[in-house]
Formats: sequence, structure tokens, C-alpha cells
Amino acid sequence: MSELMFAAAAGLPLAAGWSVHALRLTRRIETARRDPLTGLWTRDAFEQRAARLLARHPHVAVVLVDLDGFKAVNDTHGHAAGDAAIRATGASLNDALAGQRRAVAGRLGGDEFAAAVALSDPIALPWLLRGLHDEITAPFRHAGRDLTVGASIGAALSSDVPSGTGRELSALLRLADEAMYTAKRGGGGWLYPGAMAPAAGTTVGRRTGRPGTHTTQRREAA
Repeated sequence: MSELMFAAAAGLPLAAGWSVHALRLTRRIETARRDPLTGLWTRDAFEQRAARLLARHPHVAVVLVDLDGFKAVNDTHGHAAGDAAIRATGASLNDALAGQRRAVAGRLGGDEFAAAVALSDPIALPWLLRGLHDEITAPFRHAGRDLTVGASIGAALSSDVPSGTGRELSALLRLADEAMYTAKRGGGGWLYPGAMAPAAGTTVGRRTGRPGTHTTQRREAA
């Protein structure tokens, strides 16, 4: 009996060591899935979490954000100012979604961001988009001066696409991307899908002139 107790006691440090190792590994994986500049989820991590929201909630808005005037800030004030603009946008996304119990935000790359939000009522979408736009376009401080960037925002609702296909997120991202592109062509602001309208051209599922993104066939001005 004493030998068994001794063996068990001897194994405790080993078990504790494995627990610490597992915790560190989990934290490293978590860090790797976060964008280092903003702390938002990376594209893959965002898409996984957004897909889970879609599977669990009936009303989910998928939102895409593309900054306007980012290159001018970067070219005029330097790379550090561009980084500050990206960080400020990440913080603005977090602030705008702070009141949402079920939401996820990510940086897709460059100056493009995304969010997925479970809504209690879809009618709240315009207020969400307006608040998000106001947050992102507010001045941010860098090197003793106030700088600003614009934003083009497009959104889609889960009710806009067929459910149960396993491709809901992809379809919603296409819808939101087209709405965002339409907003950009109109000088910025925010748009959400609604009325049917002709879409911009696509090439192998990607909008002509914008590699890595997609188009849709629905859009509606706010």
C-alpha cells in the first residue's frame, strides 16, 4: 500500500508538468490564431467561429470592412501611422461589438476586417453598421496629431442565403463583399443586402480587380 502511495505521489510532479505544458501549448496556439497587430482573430480562426455562430443562431449578420484612405495615411505619415490606423480599427471593432453577447471579429489581411454578430432582431442591423462606421472613422491619435481613415462596410444576414448547405458563411461573405464594394464605389459608408441588383463581374468566383474576394447579387443602400 505504501509503495502504491509512493508511486502515486511520485507521479504528481509529472502530471503537473504535463498540465503546465498543455496550458502553454494552448496559449501558443491561441496566440498564433490572433493577428499580432490588432489582437483580432486571423482569417481562419474568424471563419471557424463565424461558422459556429451561424450554426447556433437564427439571425447572424456577417460584416466586411475595408478602410478608405489607408494608403494615403501610410504614404504621407509613414508605416508606423499605417500600423496605428490598423490597431485603431481593431480597437474600434471591439468597442462597437462590446455590447453584443455573441460576436466575433477578425482581421482578414491588409486593411480588411470582418465581423459576425448574432442579432436578437435583424432590424437592429442598420444601427449596428452605423455605430461601427462611426467608431472606425473617428480620429485616432498618432505622433501628436489626429489622423482619420474612411471605411466601406458591407453586410449580409443569414436569412439572405439558404440554410443547411454547409456553405452559408461563404455565401454571406460574397454578399457582404459585394455590398462593401458598392459602398466603396459610392464614396464609402455602409450597405446591407436587400433588393436584387446586377452584381459586378466575377472571375472564378472572385470579383474582377479584387483578388481573394467575391461578389454577390444582392445589395441595398442604407
